Amino acid sequence: MAAVQGGLVDSEEEKDIKADPSSDVCGNSNNANDAKPVSNSPGTNAPPGPVKTSVETAEEQQTLLAVLQFLRKNNLSESVEILRREAGLPEDLLDHKGSDGPGSGASTVGGGLDGGDTTTLLSRVTAAASGVQAPTKATSDDQPDVSVVLSAYSQQGDPNLYAVYYSDLKKFIETVLDCHRAELSQVFYPLFVHMYLELVYNNHENEAKSFFQRFSGDQECYYENDLRVLSSLTKREHMRGNETLLDFRTSKFVLRISRDSYQLLKRHLQERQNNQIWNIIQEHLYIDIFDGMPRSKSQIDAMSGSLAGEAKRDANKSKVYYGLLKEPEIELPLDDEDEEAENEEGKPKKKKPKKDSLGSKSKKQDPNAPTQTRIPLPELKDSDKLDKIMYMKESTKRIRLGPETLPSICFYSFLNAYQGLTAVDFTDDSSLIAGGFADSTVRVWSVTPKKLRKVKSAADLNLIDKESDDVLERIMDEKTASESKILYGHSGPVYGISFSPDRNYLLSSSEDGTIRLWSLLTFTCLVGYKGHNYPVWDTQFSPHGYYFISGGHDRVARLWATDHYQPLRIFAGHLADVTCTRFHPNSNYVATGSSDRTIRLWDVVNGNCVRIFTGHKGPIHALAFSPNGKFLASGATDGRVLLWDIGHGIMVGELKGHTETIYSLRFSRDGEILASGSMDNTVRLWDSMKAFDDLETDDFTATTGHIHLQDNSQELLLGTYTTKSTPVIHLHFTRRNLLLAAGAYNP
Repeated sequence: MAAVQGGLVDSEEEKDIKADPSSDVCGNSNNANDAKPVSNSPGTNAPPGPVKTSVETAEEQQTLLAVLQFLRKNNLSESVEILRREAGLPEDLLDHKGSDGPGSGASTVGGGLDGGDTTTLLSRVTAAASGVQAPTKATSDDQPDVSVVLSAYSQQGDPNLYAVYYSDLKKFIETVLDCHRAELSQVFYPLFVHMYLELVYNNHENEAKSFFQRFSGDQECYYENDLRVLSSLTKREHMRGNETLLDFRTSKFVLRISRDSYQLLKRHLQERQNNQIWNIIQEHLYIDIFDGMPRSKSQIDAMSGSLAGEAKRDANKSKVYYGLLKEPEIELPLDDEDEEAENEEGKPKKKKPKKDSLGSKSKKQDPNAPTQTRIPLPELKDSDKLDKIMYMKESTKRIRLGPETLPSICFYSFLNAYQGLTAVDFTDDSSLIAGGFADSTVRVWSVTPKKLRKVKSAADLNLIDKESDDVLERIMDEKTASESKILYGHSGPVYGISFSPDRNYLLSSSEDGTIRLWSLLTFTCLVGYKGHNYPVWDTQFSPHGYYFISGGHDRVARLWATDHYQPLRIFAGHLADVTCTRFHPNSNYVATGSSDRTIRLWDVVNGNCVRIFTGHKGPIHALAFSPNGKFLASGATDGRVLLWDIGHGIMVGELKGHTETIYSLRFSRDGEILASGSMDNTVRLWDSMKAFDDLETDDFTATTGHIHLQDNSQELLLGTYTTKSTPVIHLHFTRRNLLLAAGAYNP
């Protein structure tokens, strides 16, 4: 595998495509060993090779001095001395006084360091690497490096040639063989965006407008929203502070291209001396080169559409422990009814306990499962053990679902929800339902005859006999019994809610930037977790309790523990809002979906991103793991459900049928069926077992990430169930595999 990133590729191509990172897009300085004409733009006299070497040396010295200055500022004198000796720098270097201009990145190496502002120095070093003058003061508190980010667009070229270069490349790609055309067409969109932004940044407004009108219609339809944002950037001032632009500018657009197709493109650019486009490819694109047959148009379209192109293949190669943790062995006593039936038949009582099949079959450790101690999990309390026993009993009465036995669906419609229903969740035992509303309230209902009650006051609790068998009932205050409770505390719409596995707590996340933990015994707020600076779109408890995850507008997901007011991990990497979050069944991993149209899987132990999935054409709003932990389903505004193999890191299925945003996905308890709920007022059931059983993952597919998706959505669709006028925003399978759905009636 070879990758074009900052001019680094495999050895036989290094001489052809290595570029000077500090040179201009239009007048690139040439590598001294490079015999190819492509690095020089037509009619430009590039500086000779040795200049580049001296500049690199100055930049390295500036960077090294910045590090030394930082270490000394923090009183790490021993580290300073070791680093100085390794670099072979003189002892009095840091004490050398001098002055240099704010942008003279290659001036006297020791100038103006002692006692200077490290931040300003680092800014100057960054500017030196870009070949531009660094601002001495940040232009914005939120984005201090915006000028440095945009500065790479300051290279001047003939604005009239941009359309000529682009048009020439377009004609070439349209005339190549069909097998290469689809792959090479991938470069159109990133080249179009960067060429347009260069024109805008250099104040060529008319040329930029003409360029946009001429070529924007050639781009793929799934970039339509991005192009709409781009069309509003018509002046240099508009570019400052634009998040989408900064994302595109700072992250390299990833393209996956076969070696043969790449060689065709390189040869064409060299023959035409098309330096403008070649420099953009070097500066802003990451070309992931693979050996083998070029991909087809359908294969490319299946993986395209995200803000930064496809995922690098290396991003999905790390080991993921997707197996389930071994269940604790809990004895399941016989039911009273069973005992009575045995006594009636004259048989003696059997005290021998029976064990649940789910618990007994997992005696051998799954080789793909993490160790039990990989992350610290809370110990099971007596109440948790009782709940496990109840779960096992329910499991014995579970209906086995399949194409011939579809689940019954019970729909909870929120009527007169003028407060604006924004989130719903059910407890695991399906006894409670909670709704988050736009009026900043959280409401909890009991869906069983048992009413909601608060714990008695402290004075009343002292009067209770704590040794009595029904102490758990006695502590509840019957005077407070009601079918629903309202929780007040947020100061903005509530966008995400989640019950704890033990049903004692409820999490809610809001536009006010906080996550609140509520007690379902006192119906009061226990903690307000503050870490996000912007709206928090989603939150979810770990399947084992204690931990929870949140994601928001600040583009990061945070891992929390209920007894810590600061996050344990911060997962940064998405280029837009984190819109949905989901824990893996073994609690060792977290999946996040984003408006950047990617899904990422994070390891909670070390905080690393271990999977990046691309393929959706719109923001992702729903995620669901299969019960066995091997697969992930995702739903987005494009109305498609995509299925992913977590172990191999590839897409394995596409379910088409919904016409609006998918807001909820849920696997049945045994994983046989996948249910999806959408804003098109429908619930659809899919044969997930067939989708996964038909999967053939050969070595080549697993290695290259190439997929051959079958267009078999209609075969996998088991049923479509339409509401009168209620968008489906939540789905939940009960322990017996009854499907519960919820949404607000929209008259």
